[in-house]
Amino acid sequence: MTASARDRVCRHVLTGEFTSRECPHSFDCRECETHAKLIEQHPVQPGEEDEIFGMAFALDRMYHRGHTWARRESDGTVTVGLDDLGSRLLGTPDAVSLPPAGSQIAVNGTAFRIRKRNADVRVLAPVDGEVIETGGPGRDWYLKVRPASTGELAFRHLLRGAEIRPWLMRELERLQLTLSAEGAAPTLADGGVPVADMSEGYPEADWDAVCGEMFLEG
Repeated sequence: MTASARDRVCRHVLTGEFTSRECPHSFDCRECETHAKLIEQHPVQPGEEDEIFGMAFALDRMYHRGHTWARRESDGTVTVGLDDLGSRLLGTPDAVSLPPAGSQIAVNGTAFRIRKRNADVRVLAPVDGEVIETGGPGRDWYLKVRPASTGELAFRHLLRGAEIRPWLMRELERLQLTLSAEGAAPTLADGGVPVADMSEGYPEADWDAVCGEMFLEG
């Protein structure tokens, strides 16, 4: 996974711990000594709200910066889905391509693909592991995974708690810039909330380019 400098902002910039820093690890914080030291000194605080800017971001989940979420289940498996902003970017998919049970997925590799209008979106995996079951948009989750490791290190790269709000604010700014570059002003519901199916609001936009930017495909 590669990203522009604008997209590579370190999570510790979003939380105000740094004024400027780019992530050198493609958001795989498991490899980052700086992140390990910072969270040891200042553990991430719990979130206080599960609705942010009118979108649902449940506190029982961890969030990948490519707009998937991961929820650890009591049986040791991990459920994977699209976060609310990712779901609004795509609306109702035209087609979904899911890996078969038994497939291996890897962090920042392909988890599944979604087709919408002219966009063929490669959705990035939030965890390493084996796919054991598939869902879909009608079930509110896409994959159930047996993770390669259940230790905390395996999930250290994912955002959680109080990190979610500043990250989402940054993502909405990125979305506005991306849509402006496509010659479109953001279509938001009353109160500044992205509409339920943003792709339908921009028939003139290159939605493949928009999704490529927001889902970190580049």
